[in-house]
Amino acid sequence: MVNMVKDLVDEEQMGNMLTVQEVARLLHIHPNTLRRWSNRGLIKAYRITPRGDRRYRREEIIGFLARLNANHGDGRQADNGQGS
Repeated sequence: MVNMVKDLVDEEQMGNMLTVQEVARLLHIHPNTLRRWSNRGLIKAYRITPRGDRRYRREEIIGFLARLNANHGDGRQADNGQGS
């Protein structure tokens, strides 16, 4: 199983990836909220295993936080920076 994961994602890329739990902690939200946001396209998730585990790019989370702060916490506008 470990070899399968190595085939899907190289180790260097994984260093810049965050788990659901890590991102949820950073955003102060429940992990299920993060999963729902990913399903809706607010935050891009990358599936890394045959099981479908989600990972998030550190840079994309930083960008999402910057847009969220610029929009005074309005997550609907933070998804693309344009508003709904």
